[in-house]
Amino acid sequence: MTDLAIVGAGPAGLSASIYAARAGLSVRLYEKALPGGQMNNTESVENYLGFPGVLSGPGLIEQMVQHVRRFGVEARTADICEVRQDGEAFELVGVKDDPRARSVLIATGSHPRLLGIPGEQEFTGRGVSYCATCDGFFFQNRKVVVIGGGDAACEESLYLARICDRVTIVHRRDQLRAVDILQRRCFENPKIEFIWDTVPVEFSGDTAVRSVRLRNVKTGAESDLPCDGVFVYIGNIPNSGIVRDLVALDEGGYIMVDLELSTSIRGIVAAGDVRHKSYRQIAAAVGDGCVAALTAARWVLGGI
Repeated sequence: MTDLAIVGAGPAGLSASIYAARAGLSVRLYEKALPGGQMNNTESVENYLGFPGVLSGPGLIEQMVQHVRRFGVEARTADICEVRQDGEAFELVGVKDDPRARSVLIATGSHPRLLGIPGEQEFTGRGVSYCATCDGFFFQNRKVVVIGGGDAACEESLYLARICDRVTIVHRRDQLRAVDILQRRCFENPKIEFIWDTVPVEFSGDTAVRSVRLRNVKTGAESDLPCDGVFVYIGNIPNSGIVRDLVALDEGGYIMVDLELSTSIRGIVAAGDVRHKSYRQIAAAVGDGCVAALTAARWVLGGI
């Protein structure tokens, strides 16, 4: 039986695997797609301590993966659909080999929240995107719209402004929610303009999206904004479904944890974006991985 099964190979899971391996635990690290999670969609990282230059998200993840391999841990591909309690151990449904573990760390992250408006599903992949670094290349010298006003919306707008002819940020409030430095960069960029107090209500087009129907939240007035692409950044939803029937979740579906990142079930810890009150930053996720792994190690090795 594995001492610690880590579900999710983003920065939290990768960090946890190092600390768990160094503590002498047998570790299995599982990821259903590529290691790195949402970092694979991050064009630049400039606030990770020890790297004063600007790194790409995939570049930083590759260094993390190489670091983990030094400790004999390799990410395994598995689409785990549920974690079940099995006496004093846990079973990972979807794992063919070694499906049982003494402890489990949930580091499954989150995924983009959808608008849920007409045309969104129809035009996803045909002009509607949730990842500028993935799809921005296809909109060179075009006019695009960014929905949102937080850090992600501003970061991706700045990236798109280097590629596109014009970037229009549409935000439901009258001011941005992003950190000050990102706000300043957006306001100072001549390619970025803003539409305040407004929400999208429909995407329209033919073979691809051609316009966004907008509604002013204060006046109710509607208008059509022609565009070649739309990038949506309105928040995230936690990927906590594999333990939703096992541990306590908050009203948003995030996993409730204590200061040691223990969940409501002894033997299960949670780290990174999937947990309650995460800062959703790379550095925070790496720190979470350390804390969660050491908590699991104390359980497995006979501590508290």
